[in-house]
Amino acid sequence: MFAVRHCKRLPASFSSVAWLHGTQCFASDAAFGAQPLPPPPSDSTASFGYEEVPEHEKSQRVGAVFNNVSSSYDQMNDAMSLGLHRLWKDRLVTKLSPFPGMQHLDVAGGTGDVAFRIASSLQAFSFGSSSSCDTGSVTVCDINESMLQQGQARASKGLPGGQLLRWVVGDAENLPFPDASFDSYTIAFGIRNVTRIQQALDDAVRVLKPGGRFMCLEFSHVDMPLLKEVYDLYSFNIIPKLGKAIANDEASYQYLVESIRRFPPREEFSAMLEIAQLQRIECEILTGGVVAMYSGFKL
Repeated sequence: MFAVRHCKRLPASFSSVAWLHGTQCFASDAAFGAQPLPPPPSDSTASFGYEEVPEHEKSQRVGAVFNNVSSSYDQMNDAMSLGLHRLWKDRLVTKLSPFPGMQHLDVAGGTGDVAFRIASSLQAFSFGSSSSCDTGSVTVCDINESMLQQGQARASKGLPGGQLLRWVVGDAENLPFPDASFDSYTIAFGIRNVTRIQQALDDAVRVLKPGGRFMCLEFSHVDMPLLKEVYDLYSFNIIPKLGKAIANDEASYQYLVESIRRFPPREEFSAMLEIAQLQRIECEILTGGVVAMYSGFKL
């Protein structure tokens, strides 16, 4: 089994970001070209579900949510989406169109659900080739180490593409990678958990190469009145109860439902992508508006 190991203590100027690949681990802002961010103003707030809390508190509470649910995260995804999340992620990867040699970054990648799909596509290009240089790689970056450990455990079981994955503990708002490092960037059902969304989008563009593609899969707002009524009833009455039954954690899934309702509407989020200087922005509505898939390019 792959193991996540903590690095030795580093000078205060270094951030607590670890590069995880197999059992090796390295950490240094200098190595990745990232600079520590200044602390946010003390009066800055962010939404945690329906609550408005200080920014630092949101980060801590979101971290606690995923620490609590990491071991049952994949099982809960199947249960609460009735398996539809698999189709949504398949659609994301199809739209992304992985290509040989692609250097891909999956942020908030957690247990690797999207990353395994992309890596499996890349691995298919290597069949019949004597060189591994044409295959490419997928870096999974998540701020929550517990989630990454679940993904590494899946890789150790031999899931297709697992050997192409690299695991990194890092913050979406201050990614530990140099400018123009990746051909593509995905974030699936993770952007709404970020404290400062615009900052995360700006940093996504920073690490993309010119011509690189950004893609985001996120829950959205259902517009059809009848479907919205059914969806709201299911979300608020069933999903938290599933969380209690499967993950023994009703509160975390109550936050999940509330965070979806607090996420910006599609038009507003698309405008945020424009502010981040992405171009050729598209938004594809899936399952009647339950989910939206966003795409843009760094041109």
